[in-house]
Amino acid sequence: MTKGILIVDDASFMRMMIKDILTKNGFEISGEADNGINAVEQYKELNPDLVIMDITMPEMDGIQAVKEIKEIDQEAKIIMCSAMGQQTMVIEAIQAGAKDFIVKPFQHDRVIEAVKKALN
Repeated sequence: MTKGILIVDDASFMRMMIKDILTKNGFEISGEADNGINAVEQYKELNPDLVIMDITMPEMDGIQAVKEIKEIDQEAKIIMCSAMGQQTMVIEAIQAGAKDFIVKPFQHDRVIEAVKKALN
């Protein structure tokens, strides 16, 4: 039973872009959040199969949110989104427990590849 994917980004157009890529490829979206605090709350509520999370957000950044989600669920699957030039933050996110990362602007094939890899 698929629980879907939680999309977390403070920019609504980015969430829309990711949602569009995923739904066109048959993935189900379980929810959306616009910052790390909401991401953690949504995770508790929805228990999604996968989280796609931006690194840089207000309230709580993606790295802190990854740490908190991993405390709730060791098995949580999280893919980080980063803009170019955020390599150090990506490394930090991976160390915090993220499975993979995708770079903005999103390449459709790379997004789908990362999602399939994380879900398997």
